[in-house]
Parts: sequence; structure tokens; C-alpha cells
Amino acid sequence: MSYSIDLSGRVALVTGASSGLGTQFAKTLAKAGAAVVLAGRRVERLKTLRAEIEAGGGDAHVVKLDVTDHDSIKAAIAHAETEMGTLDILVNNSGVSTTQKLTDVTPDDYDYVMDTNTKGSFFVAQEVAKRMLARAKGAAPGTFTGGRIVNIASMAGLKVLGQIGVYCMSKSAVIHMTRAMALEWGRYGINVNAICPGYIDTEINHHHWKTEQGKKLIDMMPRKRIGQPQDLDAVLMMLCANESHFVNGAVIQADDGFAV
Repeated sequence: MSYSIDLSGRVALVTGASSGLGTQFAKTLAKAGAAVVLAGRRVERLKTLRAEIEAGGGDAHVVKLDVTDHDSIKAAIAHAETEMGTLDILVNNSGVSTTQKLTDVTPDDYDYVMDTNTKGSFFVAQEVAKRMLARAKGAAPGTFTGGRIVNIASMAGLKVLGQIGVYCMSKSAVIHMTRAMALEWGRYGINVNAICPGYIDTEINHHHWKTEQGKKLIDMMPRKRIGQPQDLDAVLMMLCANESHFVNGAVIQADDGFAV
């Protein structure tokens, strides 16, 4: 017996879609039938991804989005709904980090991480949720309302790691943010959950795993390996599925056991 998740007829917004996990999330949702809105600052890269998705038979649209700019958030989401229809799924993926000791963190370093990872993620989710709430409150009985919000946190929000303390703080906040949103919006059929990825091999960090420091880090992992972006596909699809209506406020580790 086989089981498949069909997202046909759903519209999904993916932030930070121009690279890494965001690109993989967008491709995965498109393969499942969702119309995907690709959001980020690097528009040319988003256009390349859109062409790839469309070549595979999927449906994608590009919007420019800077999650640190509240006006940009509102404009991008309004534009997405104008072009693609009401949003059913948000994958809140944008994130940045710095590497230094806490005593070396400057106010600019702190704001750089917090403004994207925590503040930006909050206001993107808030803007999407306002629209989901309006739809849910005005819907006829028995019609599909609600939606799915998946916040991309990190195992660093569960386990403090050296040299990236502010990043750990920001992702820990995303975890509690997820639970607060799930509590407040769940009654309207809006399910809010978080994924906490472990170390994943992406174009940004690919070179690191071949360095001496990177090899030492791999040796610290339970099964001495790093993940691939597609290793998150199953948990993403489960949380975005129409059938996941009973999963709300969950914080799911996808880190090969590193944060245990």
C-alpha cells in the first residue's frame, strides 16, 4: 500500500527560497502540486528556480521580499495573493547567522541575526495569518479555511552551540513563537509547527565539511554524517498536508539525533 500527499489547489509561500533549504522546500511543494510563491531578495536566482519548477510541470511565481523591512513584507504578501490567490501554506525559512564569541558581538551583529530570524519571521507569519484568519472567520461551514505555517527553527534552538550564541537565541525564540501562534490561531484551523534541522549540506556551507574543523564536527555527530536538503522533505510534507489537522504546536527535530 502506498501513500501520497497531494497539495493540488494549495498556494504556498516560501521565504528565503533563493538558495539552500528554501530552494529544496519550494521544489518539494511544487512536486506535490502546490502553486509556489518564491520569496527573497535575490530575484534573479528566484527567476532561475521558477524556470526549473515550470520546466518540471510545476507552477511558481516570484516576489521580492526583505523580511527585515515591514513594508516589504506587506507588499510581497499582497502581491503574492493578487497573482496566485489566497495563501494556504507558509514556509517561514529566511535565516542568517554570525560566528563569534558572545563578548565580540556588536549591536549590529545582534540586530542582523535577530531582525531576520526572529522579528522577520514573526511579522511574515503575522501578515499571512491575518489573511488566513479573515478567510476562516468569513467562511461557509464545511469549506476549507485555515492553513499551515511551518517555521524553520534549528537544533541550535534546542542545544546551545559555541560561537553562534546569538543564532541559538534567535532560533529558541522561534520555537516559543511557534507555540504561541499555535495556541492563538489553532482554533481557526491554522496549524503552526516548527522544524529544527540539524547540520545540512548546502551550497553555503559545502566547503566547510572538507576542512579540519568541519571533519571534527562530523565526528561529533551520532552517526558521523551530515544531512542533505531532501532529508527534510518528509517532515515538511507531513506538516503541510491537509491531513495534518491534528498536528499543531509541534517542534520536530530533524537532526539525526544531534540535539538529544
